[in-house]
Amino acid sequence: MESASQDINLNSPNKGLLADAMTDVPVDNAARGAAPEGLTLAEEEELRAELAKVEEEIGTLRQVLAAKERHCGELKRKLGLTPLDGLKQNLSKSWHDVQVSNAYVKTSEKLGEWNDKVTQSDLYLSASSTLEDWNEKLTQSEAYKKTQETLSQAGQKTSAALSNVGSVISRKLGDMRNSATFKSFEDRVGTIKSRVVGSRENSTDGLHSPSGAGDKPPQDNAPF
Repeated sequence: MESASQDINLNSPNKGLLADAMTDVPVDNAARGAAPEGLTLAEEEELRAELAKVEEEIGTLRQVLAAKERHCGELKRKLGLTPLDGLKQNLSKSWHDVQVSNAYVKTSEKLGEWNDKVTQSDLYLSASSTLEDWNEKLTQSEAYKKTQETLSQAGQKTSAALSNVGSVISRKLGDMRNSATFKSFEDRVGTIKSRVVGSRENSTDGLHSPSGAGDKPPQDNAPF
């Protein structure tokens, strides 16, 4: 495992190996073609040298970034951080950056100003007042009061009807129990039950009755 001390140093003499390998390829001056218009040969050579230096620095920075990313991944693995945790952290940070950004703050302020202007405008106040008047007129109208009274009476009648139905059912059940037919049926059920219980008791007594003396086998008391 590579440690943080093994990261590529920008001041290392081995920096930019990839860039050096690419820039060390000899280039024939004849293959380069003529110098661009408006540039002397010396200026062209100076610009090419500066370009090679910048490309070398870019290659070095890429190597440093790759080493830092590997080290960061190892640290996250040791801490038990999953890619999902990293995604949540990045989203949270991004949202926080958005909230503190100048564009978001200005937009929030503009929306607040627009809301104040709308709620304080004459049109909005007039519309709110008109709606309140309509609501008051509607609740105070005779049609609204009659409708409310009708609904209330309908609810009371429904409750009374349900209560009457329950009372009627209870009374019918009581009359049925006191009727001669129900009592006769109840007596018959009791008689059948008594007969069944009595027959079971008789059967039990017959099974458990002691045997007579004559049923005992003779005992041989003769000496052996």
